[in-house]
Amino acid sequence: MNSYQKSEELFLRATKVIPEGIYGTRKPGFVLPKASPYFAARGAGGHYWDVDGNEFIDFMCGYGPNVLGHAHPEVDAAVRERVSQGFSFNQPTEEMVELAELMTRLVPIADWAVFAKNGSDVTTWAIRVAREHTERSKILATKGTYHGSHAWCAAYPAGVTAEDKANIVYFNWNDLEQFERLVEKHRGDVAGVIMTPYYHPACAPSIMPAEGFWKGVREICDREGMLIILDDIRVGFRVHIQGSYAMFGIEPDLICHAKAMANGYPIAAAMGTKEVLGAAEAVFISGTYFYSPMEMVAALTTLRILEETDAIPEIARMGTRLKEGLESLGKSHGYNVTVSGPAAIPYLSFDDHPDLYHMQTFCREAIARGVFFHPHHNWYICAAHTDEDIDRALEAADAAFKVVREELGG
Repeated sequence: MNSYQKSEELFLRATKVIPEGIYGTRKPGFVLPKASPYFAARGAGGHYWDVDGNEFIDFMCGYGPNVLGHAHPEVDAAVRERVSQGFSFNQPTEEMVELAELMTRLVPIADWAVFAKNGSDVTTWAIRVAREHTERSKILATKGTYHGSHAWCAAYPAGVTAEDKANIVYFNWNDLEQFERLVEKHRGDVAGVIMTPYYHPACAPSIMPAEGFWKGVREICDREGMLIILDDIRVGFRVHIQGSYAMFGIEPDLICHAKAMANGYPIAAAMGTKEVLGAAEAVFISGTYFYSPMEMVAALTTLRILEETDAIPEIARMGTRLKEGLESLGKSHGYNVTVSGPAAIPYLSFDDHPDLYHMQTFCREAIARGVFFHPHHNWYICAAHTDEDIDRALEAADAAFKVVREELGG
């Protein structure tokens, strides 16, 4: 079993100078307090080590960004070269133009790109662009979908006013009839809809789009003069070099990217069609660090590797091996388990036990055996994961299922 003595000591120190000690999605309560590490130390490929020296096969990949694996030598070398020349200037650098050119080539549905640092930056900007383009106020969104931490989409009520969310209207995923009813109810005042390519809430299975769902949304938006904003931050380039719209057959007007585009370096992008370029030019976007070439070099290198190698299909292959192995092992221990979502972004659930106790116990035991599975969030496969990693993960899962059966039964 792992020891987390230094993690716990650091956390105690942190609580004295940092709100909650650790905040946001990294706080211990969102994973497994005292059964998982609180602080990381280093990473290499598909593995990372915590401050106590415990090693884990990393199936979270920094919550998604590390698509090529930790400390990728080619990406990091390119960044070091850029850093040696400086990276915080009064003007943007040539890399910004190069990255926009590359991304609009890779994502042919889009004609332009702007860059920021976080997913929240670009989802928030995108809904403003939709409002500017349509001269309307309301945005439709699916219940339970995470679009960032800004007030309009905050998952928690603290510090959020009713006015912050007054123009966000929610509907249920895959419910095209409800979507149509809300459009009719607010006809003439809906600027657009923001959705992820498929439904991936926390603490619940992922759900693919129903047959005809996206086509129906597109038809309604075209009829009503509304825009589709695709939040591709979590999925994006991990499943297809053109982004998930190509995989799912979606026709968005605006696309938001982040996570996998730069292998862990902080950068996000919003892209769009030429029809909304005028609105994009009118809506202000800026940040002191938005123009840093360091992250743009990381993105240029990462995207080139994804395009020129078999990284994306290998990620899918590894994810498929993990999915099939986990579902088979679950069955062998008497459980109906489902691994939902694309193979590159799996989520395990115990079909007969949605209360999460079984899932938490399973992940606790996997983590104790050096395999970092998250009990409440979808997982990620990266190009650095190997067949040996999958074999070890399944071996740990076999033991974890056994403990779940012993502790919680059927």
